[in-house]
Amino acid sequence: MMNEQDIQRIETEESSIDFGAIWQALLRHKRLYLKVLPAAFVLAAIYALSLPNYYMCEVKLSPELSSSRSSSSLLSLASNFGVNLGRGNTGTEALFPTLYPDLMNSVDFKTSLFPVKVTIEGDKEKREPSRTMSYYDYIRDEQKSPWWSAAIKGFFSLFASKKADAPKTVDPFRLTKEQTAIAKSIDKRVVCDVDKKTMLITINVTDQDPYIAACMADTVKHRLQDFITDYRTKKARVDLDYNRKLYNEAKARYDKARRLYAEYADANQDMVLQSARTKLIDLENEMQLQYNAYNTIAQQLTAAEAKVQEETPAFTTLQSATVPVQKSGPSRAKMCLIFTFLAFLGATVYILHKENQLKPLLGLG
Repeated sequence: MMNEQDIQRIETEESSIDFGAIWQALLRHKRLYLKVLPAAFVLAAIYALSLPNYYMCEVKLSPELSSSRSSSSLLSLASNFGVNLGRGNTGTEALFPTLYPDLMNSVDFKTSLFPVKVTIEGDKEKREPSRTMSYYDYIRDEQKSPWWSAAIKGFFSLFASKKADAPKTVDPFRLTKEQTAIAKSIDKRVVCDVDKKTMLITINVTDQDPYIAACMADTVKHRLQDFITDYRTKKARVDLDYNRKLYNEAKARYDKARRLYAEYADANQDMVLQSARTKLIDLENEMQLQYNAYNTIAQQLTAAEAKVQEETPAFTTLQSATVPVQKSGPSRAKMCLIFTFLAFLGATVYILHKENQLKPLLGLG
């Protein structure tokens, strides 16, 4: 009887991979490679050449964090180590930089980009003039697509019902199918990312036109800054409007009191009666009271104006929008190599399966 070592040796010999046999099997089907690999390369080239070029413009911003935001971060860090510093006066700011990507993904923000004017530069050699249109119309009418996409779209358009006229206004609460498709396209084109450690804001805009990519990157940057500024200064601007209203009312009362005092004093310059003098004193006191109120509210108005300026955030632009010179994609050479490599793997697996060499190679024999 055979012992366990002999059995293991026999099993090892039976399960060993014969690379020579595999190589000979591949050589016997080398003509298959000569057919498959060139065909795969040609198909990959046709596919890659059908894809339109696209360009990417990147903008980087560094936002100013308020003192309340910094205090909140310090308290959060201390709490991680079990230290309670108290809440203190941490403010009520709710729009942190980490929420900016969610803001840009909102329907309101994306639909606000619909009416932005973009310009397609004309070809001077062909004497084509530049054209200006809305970003909505540009995405809908001026985008290049692969030939098969146009063919599929044309095929299904034969069975589609007649489209109703698109509404002239955009209601973010109730978008049409076309408007929803444009919003989804903008969602893929405009991407915002925030580094949670450095709070660095990166805005990437991808487009088939390098000039429009740079213009939209700059536009999105300013739209984001304006929205954040409006949010941060909203309460301060409400207080400013209220103080300005009080200031105008106090100034009107003071002007009225001063006019009454001046008119009465001019009409009673040679006053003899004590009642006339008493009324003049009363008018003077009323004028002084209105002046004191007017002066106090004027100081409050000045403080409210300073508060708006204090709450206005500052942004440092680390990388401005610039027209990209080189395309960002597609990488046609890489596509061809990947397609050809996959075709090589597929042909190899087919040959090994046909020559009964696949199971030993996988350890299934």
